[in-house]
Amino acid sequence: MVVLWALALALAAGLASAYPPNIVLIFADDLGYGDLGSYGHPTSTTPNLDQLATAGLRFTDFYVPVSLCTPSRAALLTGRLPVRSGLYPGVLEPGSRGGLPLEEVTLAEILAAQGYLTGMAGKWHLGVGPEGTFLPPHQGFHRFLGIPYSHDQGPCQNLTCFPPATPCHGICDQGLVPVPLLANLSVEAQPPWLPGLEARYVAFAHDLMVDAHRQGRPFFLYYASHFSGQNFAGHSGRGPFGDSLMELDSAVGALMTAVGDLGLLKDTLVIFTADNGPETMRMSRGGCSGPLRCGKGTTFEGGVREPALAFWPGHITPGVTHELASSLDILPTLAALAGAPLPNVTLDGFDLSPLLLGKGKSPRQTMFFYPTFPDEIRGVFAVRSGKYKAHFFTQGSVHSDTTADPACHASSPLTAHEPPLLFDLSEDPGENYNLVGSGAEVTPQALEAMKQLQLLKAQFDASMTFSPSQMARGEDAALQMCCQPSCSPWPTCCHCPGPLR
Repeated sequence: MVVLWALALALAAGLASAYPPNIVLIFADDLGYGDLGSYGHPTSTTPNLDQLATAGLRFTDFYVPVSLCTPSRAALLTGRLPVRSGLYPGVLEPGSRGGLPLEEVTLAEILAAQGYLTGMAGKWHLGVGPEGTFLPPHQGFHRFLGIPYSHDQGPCQNLTCFPPATPCHGICDQGLVPVPLLANLSVEAQPPWLPGLEARYVAFAHDLMVDAHRQGRPFFLYYASHFSGQNFAGHSGRGPFGDSLMELDSAVGALMTAVGDLGLLKDTLVIFTADNGPETMRMSRGGCSGPLRCGKGTTFEGGVREPALAFWPGHITPGVTHELASSLDILPTLAALAGAPLPNVTLDGFDLSPLLLGKGKSPRQTMFFYPTFPDEIRGVFAVRSGKYKAHFFTQGSVHSDTTADPACHASSPLTAHEPPLLFDLSEDPGENYNLVGSGAEVTPQALEAMKQLQLLKAQFDASMTFSPSQMARGEDAALQMCCQPSCSPWPTCCHCPGPLR
């Protein structure tokens, strides 16, 4: 597959397209900074993603603002820190009353208003609500095929284990309905056959592209992959997580082949990144942070720094950038490239189009990182400005258990640091050497950086107003989507396997 679309790339090289571009936004789940071959993993088999990295722009300093699914996905689609939209603390559950507020303006809504045919395939995790109030069809997506939350938010032995009686590795939520597969607002299968989903998503994406091309309009595809790997079991040489990466990479190759077959490579911008760092609690079944510290659930680099690739032949010059960038920047960047006006709200992202098109540097100079359970009193836990990063508070996470570093673990308590921990990420991306710690030779540059970061945090926290928490609205078991409403016995009666097996 990588050969087919690479040939198409060669034919498209050097050609320019008219604006606006088609957009393929691929968002991986729990992917570590060190998981891809192009980011240094010695045994990952990711030829299609590596081809994107070679033929596009590879970011070394790309961040998400929170290292957890729901808030990270909200930030991606709104360009706003999730505390502004109430997507805190933690994540939304299958029966949550709350969700991404409809008054929030999503990237899909912006592009749909510009004439784009918009579609989403994969994991949503921004709420369901009464009668699907918060689902993608009500958030700017013309078409949706996917699951409404994580596939472990339900009895996974009915979803990911084959045959179904096989015990699962790890834990999943019990006492909930099986995870549904939704086609727009309808339950198509419950539970779906997970190994068949990636092929369904690719077919969905292909149909979206074909229909948009036939109608003479641009398309926006949000492809939010969630790992299975069953179809590649034992093929990667890196265990179950490596098998899942192979599946993701194969899907990327299929998407690129579909774009190439339509003759649209020169007209299509592809962006790839992920929602948060690896879930190291799963050990080899989780991802890899590479040289970075900790993973999912923490504000250390391994939780918030992600691989990111941007590919657009004839527009984006292949290379590597060390400029600071974030998933928050994707909405204003794509709006600029599509010629769309920005929503009349406070945005936390910047337009990176000058950087992508080789016309300037990133306007982003700072990043502010919230914990998974933020509050207005403590504010942001960490701040990066330039090459320096300060941790004012640290706390471990169950998602980052089992690593050799005890600071990552759930047993590591919430700790205030005065003075803050200070790291020079240009020399120490693993955050190993505190520049103002005991035994450190504190330089004038380090002291000045610390003062500047303290000032940035104070100013930022003072200016931020938290919206009411959507998670605080509570849960209602009746809001869980069921293919047989009002059936009995609940919730096991919600079982409609559908046509995927």
